[in-house]
Amino acid sequence: MSDQTMTKSPSRLRRALDSDLYYAFRTSPVAMISAFVSILLILAAVFAPLVATTNPFDPSSLNLMNGFTPPMTDNAFTGDSFIMGTDDQGRDVFSTILYGMRISLFVGVAAVLFALVLGVILGLLAGYAGGWTDTIIMRAADVQLTFPSILVAMLVFGIAKGITPVEYRDQMAIWVLILAIGLSDWVQFARVVRGATLVEKSKDYVAAARLIGRPPLAIMLRHILPNVLSPVLVIATISLALAIIAEATLSFLGVGAPPTQPSLGTLIRIGQQFLFSGEWWILFFPACTLLALALSVNLMGDWLRDALNPRLK
Repeated sequence: MSDQTMTKSPSRLRRALDSDLYYAFRTSPVAMISAFVSILLILAAVFAPLVATTNPFDPSSLNLMNGFTPPMTDNAFTGDSFIMGTDDQGRDVFSTILYGMRISLFVGVAAVLFALVLGVILGLLAGYAGGWTDTIIMRAADVQLTFPSILVAMLVFGIAKGITPVEYRDQMAIWVLILAIGLSDWVQFARVVRGATLVEKSKDYVAAARLIGRPPLAIMLRHILPNVLSPVLVIATISLALAIIAEATLSFLGVGAPPTQPSLGTLIRIGQQFLFSGEWWILFFPACTLLALALSVNLMGDWLRDALNPRLK
């Protein structure tokens, strides 16, 4: 058994290396650079406690005398130097970016997963059941598409925060933010899955499953779902960049992450207050990090969409 396993593993690896997808990846400089930047930023956020010089959100580690220290400059009072400077509270901007990026990535990934699950379930139901089920789900999707997603997210965030007890609002703010962004992005998943389900349910393997008595839920999950996941994964990659930007927008407007758990959007909002007083670095470095993260993930999604599109081959 062990010999068979050892012989199968290299063959699977070899098939992956010889696949068209890997060839398209290694022959695309944009895909390789964007993948490198995305992985680098994600790893920096995941291992922020090991990479960051201090925990910027630990009040005991702050020194107000280090406030407004420019990048790569010794502080006049403490003599400390920071690679990206400090903010008004003496927090190391480099460390705040790493910890803030953790919040942004967590919210973005969780919101996309929530929208994916909700959209796939509703899309499968609409495409397979048809009739009134399809009509109700798709008309709800059409109504939501008439509103900008950021407005839908702000509406959901406001309602959810309003019904949350005051003493739990800061603790639940991140989860409410995930709910708001997820509910604003499920439509595109549902529409794509519905269209693919309409095509798949008319094929012979679905008719054979019905003939042998398979229940509708089993047919949808075991037979149709695996065949409609490819476009869903592409949409999820692109949606991740949009979710990160949506979170930053909401936090910049003051209706996102709480001050006790600032994300990149919160850091940009804080830095914007000091832009015209000369402390440009408080805004500049978080904004550049958000731009690099969103752009690299978005470029990866665009490449993946083109690589998996059979019409372009």
